[in-house]
Amino acid sequence: MGLTSTAVLAVVAALAVALFAATVGLWPRLARPGAAAVSGRVGLLLATQLTLFAAVGLAANNAFLFYGSWADLFGRHQELGVVTDHVDGEAGAAGSRRMARVGTQHPDVPGGRVPSVGGRIDKVVISGRRSGIESPAYVYLPPEYFRAAHAGRTFPAAVVLTGYPGTAENLLKGLRYPQTAHDLVRAGKARPMILVMLRPTVAPPRDTECVDVPGGPQTETFFAKDLPEAISGSYRAGKEARDWGIIGNSTGGYCALKIGLHHPDRYAASAGLSAYYKAAEDPTTGDLFHGRQELRDRADLLWTLENRPPSGGSFLVTTSRQGEDNLGSTMKFIGKVKAPAKVSSIVLDSGGHNFTTWRREIPPALQWLSARLGEG
Repeated sequence: MGLTSTAVLAVVAALAVALFAATVGLWPRLARPGAAAVSGRVGLLLATQLTLFAAVGLAANNAFLFYGSWADLFGRHQELGVVTDHVDGEAGAAGSRRMARVGTQHPDVPGGRVPSVGGRIDKVVISGRRSGIESPAYVYLPPEYFRAAHAGRTFPAAVVLTGYPGTAENLLKGLRYPQTAHDLVRAGKARPMILVMLRPTVAPPRDTECVDVPGGPQTETFFAKDLPEAISGSYRAGKEARDWGIIGNSTGGYCALKIGLHHPDRYAASAGLSAYYKAAEDPTTGDLFHGRQELRDRADLLWTLENRPPSGGSFLVTTSRQGEDNLGSTMKFIGKVKAPAKVSSIVLDSGGHNFTTWRREIPPALQWLSARLGEG
């Protein structure tokens, strides 16, 4: 049974209730002196507490999808198998070598089993030609992609990133990006877009903060160059900067803003939900810069805006007056963005650093993104 299975949660919750009942029922028999009785009391209390803690933890994980599997929970590296069924009928030779489809699933929308009605979600593996990074991802194709009237059309695309450690499944199940995009298009509030959904942790378990680590993972190169190239070579996605956007939450938000700020020639619009603005440096990241201050400065978005010539692109940042700790730094970011770049914001009255807050921000963020892709 999987970590997020309701059966696992039900079993653990039932066990917690049973142990609680056993503790109440057996307590009178164990309420006497002696090592055996004391050990029995300690054992029952400890077992009850552990199962209760496990039940609460599983319930929280099912709600927020911090971890998608047992391997993810215990930090075990999940090796990818050898892939042979490349994307069929939609890719040139170069594109198909850089991306392989390993499965498909139906979006959770009305009529989702019919691609021309509900779209399709492909599970893929993207192989970076320059970075050498290989990462799994999900690609949402809107219903219009499969309709005869749009057979020769290219679509704008948006990269969607989770936080750290995160799983790509968070974007489907917890944050519901495909369903939200589908509903916005049906309501006439957004244009159809291809969504490329993955986590920024492309060298697990290390958090590379989307930088090119000297002698290490070239994560920035993967997102700025390899990923758009692979997707455009495998799907009918536009190839110009105006066709591409990037959005993420938390660490993914920082990555989205960083990639957009440094690569306006690749991404026209970038949205950071609950983002921070300077690369983290802690045990999960390791040594990102190897003592090179110019690289550390470059990963500081406020420093970049202050010290580098203005670049193009549009930016969206989100925060809340109560509940988020990035309000001050977000206001600084807004103040430092200069023309020709443009900046927009969502400032909630209250909202914490969690899925509930991001689900309030994703619909207007996707509308904002849709309105800016294809410009120029």
